[in-house]
Amino acid sequence: MAKILAVDDSASMRGMVAFTLRGAGHEVTEAEDGQKALDAAGAGKFDLVLADVNMPVMDGITMVKQLRTKADYQGVPILMLTTESDTNKKMEGKAAGATGWLVKPFDPDKLLATVNRVLG
Repeated sequence: MAKILAVDDSASMRGMVAFTLRGAGHEVTEAEDGQKALDAAGAGKFDLVLADVNMPVMDGITMVKQLRTKADYQGVPILMLTTESDTNKKMEGKAAGATGWLVKPFDPDKLLATVNRVLG
């Protein structure tokens, strides 16, 4: 299946996301902030990135902007998985290059359906 980078400062949230994705056969790498995610993305290619918005060191939207400058990540789907549901924040994410927006708490079936849809 797909190689997915799951980025969230909450270890329990990363664990739930990784558990859900691994249960569907995906290979998951975890990162606790945007900077660590960029480091991981530089070390290997991912088919999908799932990221929180509000994180220390580097927030998710800044991370998306920086990922989109890399040739390997210009066409890779990036989904924001966050408690943020404000329209302005969603627009900011879209402008940065986010492919989609999911609101926490997430439903595992909806997460997998969305992942499958964006992976094609």
